[in-house]
Amino acid sequence: MEPILQLRDIYFRYPSSEKMVLRGLNFEIFPKRRIGIIGANGEGKTSLLHICVGLLSPFKGEIIFKGKGIKREKDLLPLRRSIGLVFQNPEDQLFSPTVLEDVAFGPLNLGMSKKEAKEISLWALREVGLSGFEDRITNKLSGGEKKLLSLATILAMRPEVMLLDEPTTGLAPSTRLKIINLLKRLKLSLVIVSHDWDFLFQTTEELFIMRQGKLHRANREILHAHSHLHPGGDLPHIHE
Repeated sequence: MEPILQLRDIYFRYPSSEKMVLRGLNFEIFPKRRIGIIGANGEGKTSLLHICVGLLSPFKGEIIFKGKGIKREKDLLPLRRSIGLVFQNPEDQLFSPTVLEDVAFGPLNLGMSKKEAKEISLWALREVGLSGFEDRITNKLSGGEKKLLSLATILAMRPEVMLLDEPTTGLAPSTRLKIINLLKRLKLSLVIVSHDWDFLFQTTEELFIMRQGKLHRANREILHAHSHLHPGGDLPHIHE
């Protein structure tokens, strides 16, 4: 089976730094695979996701989409139709006045008619549990609602691959559970960067650790789900 996306021997650094964030990284995304990525802050996890959709360009290395190398900006168009990125901060993704306009923006840019874009947008909002929110003002939504809306904007473009950057950060348990149930239903490839090990246990099948600029395959059994009760409810706490 051919991978949807291949990254070969990728090196990357930011223009303001001499330090290579990614150093000889190799990565493949196959159809309907569910991959979790963990690693310390600053190891390059978000940079990797941005390279996957062409928001950042590698210093060195090859990006291959469905067997064809990405050489120029126009080569990114079919890639971006196929691979969608959900940003960690919904504010980086949402910019239209109303909920429906935000979701319909992508489908309209793909060439759908207004009727088609509305239909698929309403479907995406149903999938994330935001039916009835169509005319709501985007910037007046709660943080959890904005996260669900950012997921809907990607779903409406019918991608083959969804990349998610820290999708549960700052979410209430009920919204986190909605996202878990949604991702379990989806029949597409997932690449999820997260520090939430329980979340990765429930949503992914493969695990990689980002360390020293490369991805290292890890034993998924280090992930675990655990249910427990704390006197402080859902207040932040640390497990030693």
